[in-house]
Parts: sequence; C-alpha cells; structure tokens
Amino acid sequence: METEKLDILSLSLDEIIMELDSMGEKKFRAEQIFNWLHVKKVTDFSEMSNISLELRTKLSEKFYIKRLNIVKRLESCVDNTIKYLYGLEDGNHIESVLMDYKHGNSICISTQVGCRMGCNFCASTIAGFRRNLTPSEMLMQIYLAEKDSGRHVDSLVLMGIGEPLDNYNNVIRFLELLSSPKGRNMSLRHVSLSTCGIAPRINDLAKLKTGLTLSVSLHSADNERRSEIMPVNRSWDINELIAACREYIKETGRRISFEYAVISGVNDSPRDAEALAALLRGMNCHINLIPVNKIKERSYSADRRSVEQFSKRLERLGMNVTVRRTLGADINAACGQLRREYEI
Repeated sequence: METEKLDILSLSLDEIIMELDSMGEKKFRAEQIFNWLHVKKVTDFSEMSNISLELRTKLSEKFYIKRLNIVKRLESCVDNTIKYLYGLEDGNHIESVLMDYKHGNSICISTQVGCRMGCNFCASTIAGFRRNLTPSEMLMQIYLAEKDSGRHVDSLVLMGIGEPLDNYNNVIRFLELLSSPKGRNMSLRHVSLSTCGIAPRINDLAKLKTGLTLSVSLHSADNERRSEIMPVNRSWDINELIAACREYIKETGRRISFEYAVISGVNDSPRDAEALAALLRGMNCHINLIPVNKIKERSYSADRRSVEQFSKRLERLGMNVTVRRTLGADINAACGQLRREYEI
C-alpha cells in the first residue's frame, strides 16, 4: 500500500528537520527547504536549485507542495483592491481580498470552505460548510496574492470565508508558520483574527499570548436579537462572550476590536447604541462599525447616513468608534459573494 504524501507546507521547521533526519539528511537542508517554501514561495521541488537532484527526487516521493489556482481575479478601478477566487485541489473554492492602505498592503483570507456559524447577514454561510482549510491553504492565499500582484503583504486579517476559531488547531499552526523567524517572519501584531464569539476558544487563544488583535463580531448588545442574527449566541451568549473578552484583555494586555454590522431597522436605534455603550463601557476596546453588505438572498441593508448617525450617538456616549472604509465596492469585495455567484 502506497504511503500518503505529507503536506510539507503545513509542517513546522522542527517537523521537517525530524523528517529529513530520518532520511539521513542534515539540519541545514531542512532550513534551506523551509526557506524555499516560505521565503521564496516555490511550488515545486524542482525549483530548489541548491538542493541536489537526488534529494529533490526523495522529497517529491515523500512530500507534496500544496497549490491553489486563481479561478477569477477582480481588480478595483477605484482603490487598487484585488479580489481572488481560488480553486482548491479538491474542486472547492475560497476567496481572499488584497487591499491597499496608507500603512501598506493588507490581505483578508479565508479559513474554511463555507461556514457553519449561520449568521443571517453573511454570504459565506449560505452554501453551508464543506471543510476546514489546512495551514498550507491559508498560507498559499498570501503567497499567491503576493506573486500575482507583485505587492508585499504587510498585514493580515482572518475575516474571509469561515470562522477561524472553529478551525482552531489549523489556524494556530498557520500563525506559527507565518511568524516563524526562518520563514515568512510576519509579526503577529500585524494580524487580526475575527470571530463570531466562540468563548472557550477565545480563552484558549488568550493563554497563548500571541500578540494578535482580536476582532469580535458583536452586532447587537441584546441577547434575543443577537441570537436571531447570530445563532452562535445560543451556545455562548453575550455575558459569556464579554467575560471571555475581558479575560483576553487581562491575559494579553491587548485591546479588542468589536465589529458591529449596522443593519437598518434591526440594530441601529438610539436604544441599541445605549445598550452597546453600557455593555462595553470601561473595557479596553474599540468599536468598528460596518455598513452591512447587501446580498441577494437577504433583505438586510444599511445606508451610510444611518451608520454615521449611529457612530455619533456612540461617540456622545463616550465610546471609541470608527466606521470601516468600504473597499472594492465596484467588484463586490465582501467575502463569500464571489464564491457564491461562481458555484450557483
């Protein structure tokens, strides 16, 4: 029976060292291979020019390098945003979005194929959950976008298709690989992880003290209403979520960003603003208001004026608030939309 090949891009440097040691190879060879994978971003062992042909042959027999294909690429004429639809080796599809900010290039990547969280306003969840992404499939979204665009990615947001904390172990391995000093070496202070509120995993993440920014999708300060639009609230309600967030701040010393998708007639009243301010007052946090994205399967909407009014109410209540800048509006850059349209 043929042994299944190992996904080498998902292996840590220590694991590659161990594998090569079992093949009678020195540690420095593993470091060379790791550099080829995560710094030079090669997708074939034949490209590793300082590795002998004999070893490259052995590597190709024992390992494989994960690949993604760009199925569709949309570039904004307005703000240099590039949206990618990637095809995976099993026929599934995911998305990422490369954005141009004053502080540099940021990429929003997917962590799952689909999502099982069921948030009512989100396009990612409509087609259902297929599977988790591997660490290599998360890395390749960055590496391929950099290769294709010629732009260096300076920061990262885990806010595309999927719930990162529902794919916890793979996401943590991905972050370890991304920040490896001998690899991509990205500081996790330039990484933001967005979660809909899986409280136990927020507690687990706090203990790791990674330095990343935690972004929590709140969208309502009322348990009943939040449960209607975000089913995850039925498992871990607002009280449990906020307790986990307070513990995260205590453990890490890092400020939390609360994401709030403003939905006209649902969560944008003066009473909603007062409840949100009362819930978060005294926390080391920031509120990021997001005009809800229109998707054809849902009737939710928000106009810029109502978002600005909601922002001003929160500011008068003493809260630290910003309204997210809309990027890639001409290419429907909200994650989930392109995959949904392609697979229908």
